[in-house]
Amino acid sequence: MTTGHNVHLLPQTDQLRAIHTIIRDRDCTRENFLFYSRRVIRLLLEGGMDLLPFTKKQVTTPVGATFHGLEFASKLCAVPVIRAGEAMESELRDVHPGIRIGKILIQRDRRTKLPHLYYKHLPDDIADRYVLLLEPMLATAGSALAAVDVLLESGVREDRIIMINFLSSPEGLRRVATERPRVKIVTSAIEDRLNEQAFMVPGIGDFGDRFFGTTDSGARDAARATSGATPRATPRAAANAGRQEVSHP
Repeated sequence: MTTGHNVHLLPQTDQLRAIHTIIRDRDCTRENFLFYSRRVIRLLLEGGMDLLPFTKKQVTTPVGATFHGLEFASKLCAVPVIRAGEAMESELRDVHPGIRIGKILIQRDRRTKLPHLYYKHLPDDIADRYVLLLEPMLATAGSALAAVDVLLESGVREDRIIMINFLSSPEGLRRVATERPRVKIVTSAIEDRLNEQAFMVPGIGDFGDRFFGTTDSGARDAARATSGATPRATPRAAANAGRQEVSHP
């Protein structure tokens, strides 16, 4: 698909495709999933930060020469969407130590499929900052757009929001471009499509579950969707996960 001027797809190198081959494999060990997904996350974060404004700066090198360089021209913070978005925090702190991090908890109702905001905790001066919105999976874009709305209501300018996605669906990208055209998106892959159960195809399963090692429900539900079976809802597990996450913003 045509990505559009605000969708930034990582260079589709052979190395990136090889990494995707490892982590998309249903038999991938958690150790390998963590290691290789973190490599991609680092690339995504570097790509997102490259979209920030810079100003010129000169420094003197150890040999006494002048280097004409750049420095960040704005304040930055990050807002992961709990829980999968928190998978990107460790790599983010490595590339930007001391960065301020907020939290948003949005969960999609399994019956209505609509996103619901349960919790938010953002920096007081977030309206003055650029924001890296960490949301690994962009499928229908419902939850992502709900998170964008939370930021807009908090005073963040739409053109200062940079959404970091691991995987994106064509449908989700088109929806964001239509409803929030000034939001920038950085992604490592654009999937073929969404299936009837709104799973991305070929997909990766439930990114948060695989990264944190809690359950393989994403892979099971995706397999059921492919075979035509109805995914089994687990509202108690979702509610417990929400309570655990908001206890340590």
